[in-house]
Amino acid sequence: MMSSKLVAALIGLGVLVGSVQAQELTGTLKKIKDTGTITLGVRDSSIPFSYLDDKQSYQGYSIDLCLKAATAIQKQLGMTELKVKMVPVTSATRIPLISNGAIDLSCDSATNNAERQKVVSFAPTMFVTATRLLAKKSSNIKSLDDLKGKTIVSTSGTSNLKLVTILNGERNLGMNILAAKDHAEAFLMVETGRAVAFAMDDILLASLAANSRAPADYAITTDALSVEPYGIIERKDDPAFKKAVDVALSNVYKSGQINDIYAKWFLKAIPPKGINLNVPMSAELKKAFANPTDSGDPAVYAVVPEAQKQTMKKKK
Repeated sequence: MMSSKLVAALIGLGVLVGSVQAQELTGTLKKIKDTGTITLGVRDSSIPFSYLDDKQSYQGYSIDLCLKAATAIQKQLGMTELKVKMVPVTSATRIPLISNGAIDLSCDSATNNAERQKVVSFAPTMFVTATRLLAKKSSNIKSLDDLKGKTIVSTSGTSNLKLVTILNGERNLGMNILAAKDHAEAFLMVETGRAVAFAMDDILLASLAANSRAPADYAITTDALSVEPYGIIERKDDPAFKKAVDVALSNVYKSGQINDIYAKWFLKAIPPKGINLNVPMSAELKKAFANPTDSGDPAVYAVVPEAQKQTMKKKK
């Protein structure tokens, strides 16, 4: 039988370990543990990343990834149940709501860049896109220069809106730039003639056109104005929570689970209209999944074509 001193020592050690564990659980992880809830910021019209379907249910590629992170966090915290609360956000409100603690993750289509990283953090990149222009084919818009003196729209709070504003000044285009509250409103402005073109990430433009009343009426420019890595937004200066989310998603990427999730949203028919976007995984995205990164530097995602690699080898 154990002596009373040994029993007391073991009890004391248990109390100490429990105390240390309690002290280690801080920030968002503590909030989730205490409330039994993780709160996700979601969008109404960022198809296929985060949107409302015809049954008024939020779903999408980004939401699926956030739910993977939530499941991993639930397991890490030893919780038998974890409630998922979804809060609607916009491009303009998502970062303030992350910063003030109203939401824990923003699960939508957010560009990761150096400026945003000053106020928030990002999970490992989940998609790589580019800023392009959508316009009616009848407008014959091939590049930004074709919009000189014309009206262009982008979504409020996006990096795309800031980009076209900068380019407008640099190129002296004299464009009238409108800011829409969300992607659906911006597309409607082009559809109804209030704007000639919509500047946004090409994947979102393709989704909006495909789900419109007349998909064949629209064209997306070939020239890319910028490269945009997407990431789930996290609160800044909360390393424990960031690590939990980043490890969870990195495991999804490197294990190959991401292939089925990607195919579900980009290579198969999706609600509400059963349209297949048919967007194969790009070489840039495959590179990001093979080596998960939260970098906001577009150069990190560049892929050197095989022909160019061979040329480089010959020069050596």
